[in-house]
Amino acid sequence: METKDPMSELLSSLEHIILTREVIQAAPALKDDVVVHEPKRIREITGMEIDEFALAMGVSVSSVKSWEAKRTRPSRSAQKLMQLIQMNPCLSRELLA
Repeated sequence: METKDPMSELLSSLEHIILTREVIQAAPALKDDVVVHEPKRIREITGMEIDEFALAMGVSVSSVKSWEAKRTRPSRSAQKLMQLIQMNPCLSRELLA
């Protein structure tokens, strides 16, 4: 049975989404200094539980809980991934596949 590297799968999925013409045309420019203030709202839009969202984001459940409680801020790469998920909520489910 072939094992898949989760990080390469994530990067491949992101490349596919980013390079898709419809997403590029519909997506606003991603800025490095944009802060995602509401990870919980983004998670709820996807209909995911905390453990599923953490898996899709590639972080621990405690990290997601800490973001949602506003004790810590997501990394810039996590913020960008959340922006992509916010623009395309179906992406989070694709990341779990």
